[in-house]
Amino acid sequence: MQDSKLLVIFNNEPVLEYDRTKPIPGKQRQYLDRMDERMDQGIQLGDAFIEAPNPLQRAQFVANSLVNSLLKENFDQAVAMCTFLGKRMPELQQIKCEGSLGDEAGEDGGISIEFIYDRSYEQTQQEQTIQFHKPIKTTKH
Repeated sequence: MQDSKLLVIFNNEPVLEYDRTKPIPGKQRQYLDRMDERMDQGIQLGDAFIEAPNPLQRAQFVANSLVNSLLKENFDQAVAMCTFLGKRMPELQQIKCEGSLGDEAGEDGGISIEFIYDRSYEQTQQEQTIQFHKPIKTTKH
């Protein structure tokens, strides 16, 4: 069963949630459409400029913007980016972000972003790591 929620997880903490069952007000829908129109003109993804981004490249671009908005504490922008991803990628269940910006002491930092399609955050929390150990040989008497 597909979960109706998209969660943004930052360093193992849920920070944003988008509920797909709730309607989006008209102004927000228009904002998402304008985002698409701007991306139709190309996007900068890492060192590459992509003239005609595919849906996954758009999602990566928006996810980068989402993380940057969270780091700058621009929560309205972060919510808009989360809404875009929740609406445009209905199968996406989690956006898992890890890392930091680094510090003045020369630490580089860096953020990784992972899209998770196959399990909700709740399912992830319920998973238990199972470790298998090679049995110790017993000696016969």
